[in-house]
Amino acid sequence: MQTPSSASATSDPQNSTNGPSDSASTHGSRLGIEHILTDLTRWWRVDVSGTVDQAAVIEKRRAECELTARYLLMTCMSAGIAILGMLLSSPAVVIGAMLLSPLMDPIMGVGFALAIGDFHWLRRSVRSLGLGVGLAILFCAIIVVFSPIQTVTPEIASRTQPNLFDLMVAIFSAIAGGYAVIRGREGTIVGVAIATALMPPLAAVGYGLATWNWTVFSGALLLFVTNLTAIALTATAMARGYGFSTSLSEKQSQLQAFLIFAAFVALAVPLGLSLYRIGWEANTTRQINAIVIETFDGRARISDIQPDYNVQPIQVSATVLTPEIIGNAERLASDEMEQKLGQPVDVSITQLRVGTSAQAAEEAELANARAQEAEAAQRAQSIAERLALFAGVPTEDVTIDRQRRRALVTAKPLDGATLAAYRELERRVNATEPEWDIRIVPPLRALPEIPFGEEGELKTESRRALQLIIWAERRIGIPVRLSGTADQLEALRKPLANAGAAVVEDVSRARTDSVAASWAIPEG
Repeated sequence: MQTPSSASATSDPQNSTNGPSDSASTHGSRLGIEHILTDLTRWWRVDVSGTVDQAAVIEKRRAECELTARYLLMTCMSAGIAILGMLLSSPAVVIGAMLLSPLMDPIMGVGFALAIGDFHWLRRSVRSLGLGVGLAILFCAIIVVFSPIQTVTPEIASRTQPNLFDLMVAIFSAIAGGYAVIRGREGTIVGVAIATALMPPLAAVGYGLATWNWTVFSGALLLFVTNLTAIALTATAMARGYGFSTSLSEKQSQLQAFLIFAAFVALAVPLGLSLYRIGWEANTTRQINAIVIETFDGRARISDIQPDYNVQPIQVSATVLTPEIIGNAERLASDEMEQKLGQPVDVSITQLRVGTSAQAAEEAELANARAQEAEAAQRAQSIAERLALFAGVPTEDVTIDRQRRRALVTAKPLDGATLAAYRELERRVNATEPEWDIRIVPPLRALPEIPFGEEGELKTESRRALQLIIWAERRIGIPVRLSGTADQLEALRKPLANAGAAVVEDVSRARTDSVAASWAIPEG
């Protein structure tokens, strides 16, 4: 008979065996993780941050943070281009303003000065940044005051509602800028990334100041300050991560890290709420549109709808084209919206009766056809304007065939542009308009040689050169003269004939590694 004590004694060895085993396994896992972390830390310090010339980076950053006439001029020019692009609602012009990217240097100076604890450098960077920003806002305001166009365009309106995505753009731009600065690879492209987050909202601040539009001024200023803070603090974090030496004590460094984290949280929370609000309004607008259509059994068409979310209750004003007037449409729509949105909604619907006869249907068809015709004309005009810009000619010099969807333009000679450049330009334009056949006639340029292999075979470069020659001959319409041996010309004859290219052959007895190509321009 086994007593409880003996049973316990019997089971104890098993328990005592499992205990140390589990403990050893946990201890081994912990050691493995610590080993990996140690290796990663060593790799970062030796192979990454250890390869950075900190003294050279700091010296260059200091020199480029100075307040100079060039910096102020570039800031004003960038701001001026940005505000003009926003008034014209032209994204291309706004992008042009970013190419100057003058604010990158003082902002990076602020970030690096904070990282190493150099407050004299910090003051100089803040001074350069503050004067540049103030001058840019004033310059934009002056342009707007004298501008005949002062409407709030989509380019301006989009800078008045900062959200979490804007903060992420600023952080990613700062990471790219910080890395490029530390690694000595800064340039226009990185500056554009940072200017994307700064220059347009800065120009919008100037617009709000000039027009006394508090909504635009405050929204754009909030976006600018948010992005400026995020970029500077991200640059600080990058510098500390790369181990830049600092005069701060360990306790001060910990406090600095905490404050940077707290600042990002303080920025992210309200911007996250703003993003949520924007998403909610977009989703609610879709629901409101659907409810209005359902109120008329899907037979109506919304001409205009304007929801106002800034008042309580929410106000919805709609204009509806309907074949039948519904007397209680506003009450039906309001009840459905309140049920789905969970809050009161004040609905106002203006009903415009339209016919349902065959004549009305025909008129609707004609209206649709006219709309499509207008859209096609607008597309053709847009293509003509782009081709004129690329080719350097007036818009009227572009030939447009809307029926066959063809466009033709003869490009002006550009310094340094080869036939390959014009062909690539044509390819890119065609890629953006797949339904059109767009052709660019290049100016007369030297044709490439067609290289041959050691055994007289065509190589990859040969086929590329041949395709370029065929393209140029078909666009310009002048025959091509090929000079080479009989064997070489024989190898080229078939692909040229298949392409329908006009060729004049000049047989040479002296064998070379390539066939020379030139234009066979008729004399006289």
